[in-house]
Amino acid sequence: MEYAQYGKTGMKVSRFGLGCMRFPSDEKEAIEMVRYAIDHGVNYLDTAFIYKDSEIITGKALKDGYRNKTYLATKSPIWNIDKHDDFEKYLDEELIRLGTDHIDVYLLHNMNHGHWEKVKKYDGLTFLDKMVEKGKIAHKAFSIHNTLNAFKEIVDAYDWEMAQIQLNILDEKQQVGVEGLKYAADKGLAVVIMEPLRGGYILNTVPQEAQDLINQYPEKRSLVEWCFRWLYNMPEVSLILSGTSTLQQLKDNLKIFENTASNVMSEEDLNLIKMIREAYEAKKSIGCTGCSYCMPCPQGVIIPEIFKLYNSQQLMKSHPIDKVVYQSNLVPNGTGADQCVSCGICIGNCPQSLEIPELLEKVHAEFMSSTNTPQR
Repeated sequence: MEYAQYGKTGMKVSRFGLGCMRFPSDEKEAIEMVRYAIDHGVNYLDTAFIYKDSEIITGKALKDGYRNKTYLATKSPIWNIDKHDDFEKYLDEELIRLGTDHIDVYLLHNMNHGHWEKVKKYDGLTFLDKMVEKGKIAHKAFSIHNTLNAFKEIVDAYDWEMAQIQLNILDEKQQVGVEGLKYAADKGLAVVIMEPLRGGYILNTVPQEAQDLINQYPEKRSLVEWCFRWLYNMPEVSLILSGTSTLQQLKDNLKIFENTASNVMSEEDLNLIKMIREAYEAKKSIGCTGCSYCMPCPQGVIIPEIFKLYNSQQLMKSHPIDKVVYQSNLVPNGTGADQCVSCGICIGNCPQSLEIPELLEKVHAEFMSSTNTPQR
């Protein structure tokens, strides 16, 4: 197992961290899996209040000396907070569940527009400082599914030590993207990656063109290995989380994460990833190139971002995170398609001659339909 600096904290963490969201249903098997990971060099576990039974099972797995062998990260359930004191109330409950007296990395969970407003309203940042002083947490962090601009605002608002972001070969410019990764790392934050395979959906929707590219490439690696390799190649990435549901999945991941040095990919390797990404993107539904000639919209609609989310959602229909991002961030922030008044200015500026107002109406209708996605 390779280890990396965790931002400015002084911690050294395994490049692979075990995500504890998708434990097997059998508790004994889950405990065995956690301990197997730690025995084989993994020293970072990520769980959350909302992950069903995860904190309790993780706490049981960390008995018998295993707590001292790993860094433990968990998350505050912001949606449950109704007053300042609630932050500590839920943290104390998590400490009991996990059977520990402190959390190494404590995250404010999923900083969408509403959650970030709640953190400011109930002084969640002061809470983090107080918990560090009390010794209940060691390091202050947040996770996010949001736009790049929203991410930068949150990063700049506080002395964070880590940001946890979604990033994978399809998300180079999606949500926070590579630009956000570098922005946070430049400020000394550790950056932890979640959804490196988009919950497995990248592997479940492989275009034949992408598989052909991998098969024909001289260096023989699986798609999952290329996905992880693209991430750990970037020195700004401190750690990559992967949630495994079986011991065999864990063993496969551990093998991939042997000798995970940064800057190991050649220009040819990076071009392969680019072509794989293009094979996925060729299936997009709206022919927006992201040129932004339609911007700025007089009503504040972020047209390219909306179309990018929609195209991503169409590719990953059974993985509705893009719909959640739209519902919980763009619409509450007044930048969603519902603000369009069909003035038509954007149509005249679009090189692709897209009927933008009609498309925005279609996207909004589909994205506002109900969804049920767990907090990550």
